[in-house]
Formats: sequence, structure tokens, C-alpha cells
Amino acid sequence: ADYLDNGNNKMAIQQADKLLKKHKDLHCAKVLKAIGLQRTGKQDEAYALAQEVAALEPTDDNSLQALTILYREMHRPELVTKLYEAAVKKVPNSEEYHSHLFMAYARVGEYKKMQQAGMALYKIVPKNPYYFWSVMSLIMQSISAQDENLSKTMFLPLAERMVEKMVKEDKIEAEAEVELYYMILERLEKYKEALDVVRGKLGEKLTSELQSRENKCMAMYKKLHRWPECNALARRLLLKNSDDWQFYITYFDSVFQLIDESWTPPAEEEHSLEGEVHCSVEQAVNFIEERITEESKSSRPLRGPYLAKLELIRRLRHRGCNDEYKLGDPEELMFQYFKKFGDKPCCFTDLKVFVDLLPPSQYTKFIRQLLDVIPLAAAAENEVALPGDIKALQQHLCVVQLSRLLGIYHAMEKKQKLAVVRELMLRYRHGLEFGKACLKTELQFSDYYCLLAVHLLLDLWLEGEEAAVWQCLTLLEEGLSHSPSNAQFKLLLIRIYCRLGAFEPVSELYSSLDAKHIQHDTIGYLLTRYAGSLGHYAAASQSCNFALRFFHSNQKDTSEYIIQAYKYGAFEKIPEFIAFRNRLNSSLHFAQVRTERMLLDLLLEANISTSLEESIKSMSLSPEEDDIPWKDLRDNRDLTVLFSWDPKDRDISEEHRKLSLEEETLWLRIRSLTLRLVSGLSTLGHTIQPKNSEKTAENGVSSKIDTIRALLQQLEAAVDSGKKFLEQKIQYPVLGPPPTRMAGFFSNGSCQCQTSLFYLVSDIYELDTNGLEDSAEIQERIGNSFKSLVERLTDLFNKCKGDLIEVRDGTLKTHPNLLENLVFFVETISIALWVSSYCDSVLRPFKSNLQKKKKKKKESSVAMPPVFTHFLDYVTELQTLTSNVIDHIKGLEIILTALKLEELSLKDTLLLQEEKKFTKTVQGKVQSSYHHSVQEIGELLKKRLDTIKKLKI
Repeated sequence: ADYLDNGNNKMAIQQADKLLKKHKDLHCAKVLKAIGLQRTGKQDEAYALAQEVAALEPTDDNSLQALTILYREMHRPELVTKLYEAAVKKVPNSEEYHSHLFMAYARVGEYKKMQQAGMALYKIVPKNPYYFWSVMSLIMQSISAQDENLSKTMFLPLAERMVEKMVKEDKIEAEAEVELYYMILERLEKYKEALDVVRGKLGEKLTSELQSRENKCMAMYKKLHRWPECNALARRLLLKNSDDWQFYITYFDSVFQLIDESWTPPAEEEHSLEGEVHCSVEQAVNFIEERITEESKSSRPLRGPYLAKLELIRRLRHRGCNDEYKLGDPEELMFQYFKKFGDKPCCFTDLKVFVDLLPPSQYTKFIRQLLDVIPLAAAAENEVALPGDIKALQQHLCVVQLSRLLGIYHAMEKKQKLAVVRELMLRYRHGLEFGKACLKTELQFSDYYCLLAVHLLLDLWLEGEEAAVWQCLTLLEEGLSHSPSNAQFKLLLIRIYCRLGAFEPVSELYSSLDAKHIQHDTIGYLLTRYAGSLGHYAAASQSCNFALRFFHSNQKDTSEYIIQAYKYGAFEKIPEFIAFRNRLNSSLHFAQVRTERMLLDLLLEANISTSLEESIKSMSLSPEEDDIPWKDLRDNRDLTVLFSWDPKDRDISEEHRKLSLEEETLWLRIRSLTLRLVSGLSTLGHTIQPKNSEKTAENGVSSKIDTIRALLQQLEAAVDSGKKFLEQKIQYPVLGPPPTRMAGFFSNGSCQCQTSLFYLVSDIYELDTNGLEDSAEIQERIGNSFKSLVERLTDLFNKCKGDLIEVRDGTLKTHPNLLENLVFFVETISIALWVSSYCDSVLRPFKSNLQKKKKKKKESSVAMPPVFTHFLDYVTELQTLTSNVIDHIKGLEIILTALKLEELSLKDTLLLQEEKKFTKTVQGKVQSSYHHSVQEIGELLKKRLDTIKKLKI
């Protein structure tokens, strides 16, 4: 066992063998040997050994534990349940084995058996947790039941009765048990009863979370629309803590609900269960004013009361009745707020919510007013006035962010924008002085100046200023050198490099972000969208692996979380874990990565290192199966991960999200159908007996071609939907979701090529079933398909021609679309070759039969059917075309190597000396990345060229 712990698996196997020579029936040694075998890649031997021991139904703890570890490593948790089922039968009174059995069921989600196992445990050892494990398993049955009705009429009422029994017998001990009772009542929509539980004696046990009882009461009051109680409770909680924002929201919601219902307090008795109720605007106004007066006496400044006043103004405006209640002018209130909290980084995000209270005509005046109160000092007459300490710097940064949000920078012309960029960079560099003592992992105080300058330059780039984008990269790389942990710099660099078609620097940037766990799903798209499409095949494989490893381990990990939740009685977390698991399983990104990963593997290996059949078999792909949950696809991408200070009309909107999801889904459908069609090729394998119709139906081959034809129709439909979608000509914001590769796929002709290749498969199959006699028409059709395919592929190649990087007026311009077209060319030619090798497998036997006939008849003049010449010409032309592309790529490599970037005088003399060195680095990175892409594409095409040479019949 020590050897196994240290990872020395071979020694572990040897030691186990020694032991087994002496005691050949030592179960535990056998299992430890099996673990060693499993870890050295001998899965089948390990499994056989383990089953040998399991068949003896061991009951010693060591063997059971070791087998559990082994099965877990094999990803076969269902075998653990069988193990403990047997153990429990032999040792029926063991608490330990029963609880292991319960947890084994929890791993595989067998809720009904969990319920039974929980009760069995409770009968042996009447401990409360066991009883409630059983209750929780009932709730889980209700959650997982497809039939809503069943869960409300059977599982939940049963769970409720089980808990009521404990309540009546006064056996409720722990907080978790009360939580569980509350959860059942809430799911049964018995809000009144749930409220009574929380307010009653049982509610006293709810102590682990702050205000746990109050929050639960509030939730129930809202469900019951008991606004007086909502209001009184929120009011009471705000008196205790006037900085708790959620209760301000509830307080306002309830006040206006009560006003709309014209509710009046009863004359005699209490206003409500929770005490005094406010039901008029006057009371609300006074209440907020009192909170502000209170705040002025508090030792620590609180933001809540001041923001609540702005929130109230906003709501009153929304209702169209602001003037009656003199709460003050929002502009003045925001100014006062800035004076109080302007040096806190949160000041900007606080005010951002309320800027629409300002009339646009006042924007410039408002910003000027804020600038006037910041202590800035200029060294000389014409110089920029700079802050003297971090406080003043924060205040100034807040104003700059607000200026961007109010659109003041957007309205400027190019010259002014460039001047602002200069000023911001000056302030950025000056601000670095305050952060000299910062650790490497801390951000510099002035980082946002640099980011804002880059945002302004991005505006200029989108307006057609080519040099601006290089300056963006230059400033970001400079920023990163001072603040190596700034994720915003890295994310923005990733986006800009990708837009320029340079993927090489991105891998390193992304790995330095050190994305954890769920982030592989939320920001992984930044990586997987571009790696393959820019020809970095190795990096693409790696980035897909990162993501897939996370998605696959999520299955296993979630089971462990659920088990921990049972052990510690955190029942309310269990449904959350299950929902989390489902959300990841139906993740759009997961489906995309799975599909692209398989297409990539086929592209790199099929018919190169392994045959297409073997590749498809090893992925257990079949054209009939579709494992993507189309109806439940969840878009888990974080599209706001990049900071943006843009005004609402320029920022990413809900509409953009919807459109992006629609586009991603359409593209995924096209890719997934392409993959399934390719996997169908290997199922059509050529069968030699004479084909009569009954035979084919039995062989099931005819149904295979039907599958392919059906998929082809689906692909046509998906392509049509895709084209319709693109007619809308949607422009996402520059920092919004990246568009898919669909537009390029249609416009460069890859789509038409790939579709006609799959139609060709159908024709060849027909030729195969009908034989060569009387098939002149089909043969001609195939011949014409070959011709038009060569034309289409040549067109596609022509769309790849041109310089990838060119120097224009002293600035660089990249053409990433040419690179994407090249990548599509490689993919399309690979599909063409897989289809050709199917043609080859059909035509070869025909040819050898003809030659046999020729020998028999001893005639020299048996005419060769035209399809052979068609195919030979086609293969020769494919070979020539591929050789031409390889030569073209060699040419590109030479041009890219010869590009002397040093000679580029970026004619923008605004660049300072220290910036120039970063500009060099950036351009070097882009050049090297393009070089790398072209090399990888070239290597792959050479391997494909070798496979063409084998196709001569």
C-alpha cells in the first residue's frame, strides 16, 4: 500500500505477487495488485482480478475499501453498490457497511434505494441524521421525477409526514432538520405553514446564518403577498443596520405595493405581525432622511442611506411624481456622494446605476463640478495637474470612468481622443509611483487609466485607424509588465490578438490567468473559439483537453460534494449541487468542445496515423446517435468578463446575448452534423457479395445510407437557417461575444464543397449497389461531381491567396480571414480524401473483377467503364492542387520570415522610447504566431498529400 501511495505501482504489483505466493487467497493483496495494474494502464487485467475478489463477496474492511478506491479510479461507481449490498446481507447489523451502502447509492443517484438504506440504518441505530437522510432522499426523488404531479402528490407529502412524526414526538434536534422541514413546505407551496415553523419554537434553532430566520420569514411574506409584514420587517432590520441594501429594496417595493392597494393600518390593533408599517410616500421620505441623519452620527461612513435616497427618487420619477416630495436634485446628491465616497473604488459602480437621472445637457457641467473638488497640482503652467496621493488619484479615476460612461469621450474627434490617450497614459505612469511597494500579485492603483486609454484607441481602430490597434497592444503589454497579475489586461490582450489572427501569445496569457474550475466553462470560449480556426492545431487540442477534463471530472466531483452535504447535514445544498451538475452537462461550451475536439482528432489522425474506421471506433461515434441536449442547451459564457465603461447604447445588450446564443447553436448544429456524416462513411464499408435487395435489407447497410441521406437533409436545413441568420448582418460590440466561424464557412465556399462531397457518397453507394452495367447515367453524374468539386476546391484555394501580413504606410495590417480560409481548405480537402478512399474501396473490387473477365475471354478489348478514368483524373487533380497549396504555403513562410519589422517606423511620433520596445515585442509576437500557423497547416497538408498518393487504382 505504501508503494501505491508513493506512485511506485510496479513495485506494488511485485510485492503483492510475493504475498500471494505465500497466501494465495489474500483478498486485499489481490485488490492492491489490481490497483497497481489499473494505474499502469492494464485496465482489463485489473478488472478481471477485482471481479474475482468481488465474486467472493468479501466482508473485511480492507478489501472493501481497496475495491472502492479501484472502482472509483475505473469510473465504475455502480460496482461499489453491488459490493456493499453483498456485505450488508452477510453482516446485517453493521452501521458502517450500511452507511457505506447509502453513500454508494448517493454516488450513482439511486434515490429510492437511498431512502430504503437510510431507514434500514435508522432501524439499526436510531440516530436522527439517518432518519433525515431518508427524508432528503424522498425530496431528491421529487426533484428528479419527470412528473411534477407525482412529486407534489406522493414524494413531498410523504416527506412532510415523516418530519411531522418527529416534530410530534419532539425529536427534532439540529438546525439542518428544521431547514429540511422548511424546504419541504416551501416546495409544497405551503407558505403559511412554513412561516409558522420559522416563527415558532423550531425557528429558534436557525442560528448558523446571520438573519437566517428573518430572511426566511421575508421570503414567505413575499410569496404570500403580505406586504404590511414585508414592510414592517424590512423597516425593523434597517433600523438595526441601515447599510443592508436588499432590505431597502424590499422596503420600497412594499411601500409602493401598499400605496397601490390603498392599504390603511387598522385603528385599534397592531399594524402587522412585525410591528409598525409605512404605507405612504411621506413616511418613506422621512424614514430615509432619518437614516441619513443617523448615518452622520455613525463612526464609519455608510453608503446605504445616500444610495437609498437616489433609489427613491428614481422610483418616484418612474411613477411620474417626483416634484411633490422635495428630496433634492439628483445631480447635487450625486455630487455630495462623490465628495464623501469618491476615493473608494466602489464610488463609480454605485453612481453608474443612477446616471440616467441626469439630463444629458448637464453631463459636461456635472463632470467639471466633480473635477473642481479634486486636489490636483500642476508642476508648471502648461502641464497636467496630477494627484498628490492615492485618495486624489482614486477620485480622479472615478471621474474619468464617469466621463466614459456618459459618452463624453465617444463624442470627441480623433485629435482630441489621441490627446486624452496621451493624458491618461501620463497619469497612468505617474500613478505607478504610488504602487512601488505593491507585491507582484497586487494591482497598481493607476491600472484603470491604462485600460481606459486602450478603450479609446479601440474606438479609433473601429473607425478605421489601423495603427491604433498596435498601440492598444503596446500599452497593454506595458501595463502588464508593471502589473503582472492584472486579469483585465490579459483578457483584453487575448481578445485583440485573436482578432488580429495571432493565437500564439494567447495560450501563455490564458494559462497565466490560472482559470479555476467553473471558469473553464465561463471564459474557456476565449481560447477554444480561435485556437483551431487559426491553424494552431496542437494548442487547440490542448485547450479542448483542459475544458473536457473539467467537464468530465465535474460528474465525479459533484457526487463527492453531495456525499459531504449528507454527512454534515447541509441538506439545502444538495439540490443546488444537482442543478449545478445539470447546468454543466447541458453547457453549450461543453457540446462545442466535444464536437470540435472529435473533428480535430479526425483531421490530425484519420487515414494518417490510424484508419478513419479505427479513429471513429475509438471515439465510439455513430451517425445515428446525437448526444447534444439541443432543447436544454445552457449558455454559461461570461460575456461581461471584460470591463467596459461604455454607455448603455454601446454596451452588450440582452438582445446581443440572445443572438449570439442562436448563432452559436446554429454553428454547432452544422459542425455536429458534419461530424456525424463523416462517421457515417466508415459504416458504409464495402461488402463483396452480389447485392440483391433482400440481402441488403438484412445487412442493414441500406438503412445506413438512409441515415446518411437523412443527416444530409438536416445539414441542408441547418445551412439554410445559418444563411438566414447571417442576412441580419449583426454587429456585436467589440468586447461582446466573438462571432462564430459560420460567415467564413459560407462565403469561402467550404460549405458547398463539403455538402456536395456527402452527396457524392450517396451516388457512389448507388453505383456500388447497381453494379457497372447499365449505370452509364450514374457514372456520368459521378464524373460531373468530380469535375465540379475540383473547380470548387480551386476556388476555395484562390480565396486563401494574398499576404497574411502586409506593411501599408508604415503600419502593419493582418489578414486573419486568409488564415481562416486556409484552415477551412485543409478541413475540406481532408473530407474530400476520406470520401475518395470510400470511392476507392468501391471501385477496386470492380476493377479486379473486370481484369479477371478480361483474362477469361482472352480479349484485349473489354472496354473500361468511364468512372475509372473520372476517378483517376480526379485524384491526380487533387494531388496537383494540394501540391500547389503546399508550395503557396512555403512561399508564405518565406515572406513571413523576410518581413523586417525593425524597419517599420511607426509614423506616430507620439510613441515614447519605452513604448517603442513594447511595440517591437508585440509585432514580433504577431509575426511569429502567423509563421507558426502556416507551419502547422503546411505540415498537416504534407501528410494529407501522402494519403492521396495511395489512392491510385
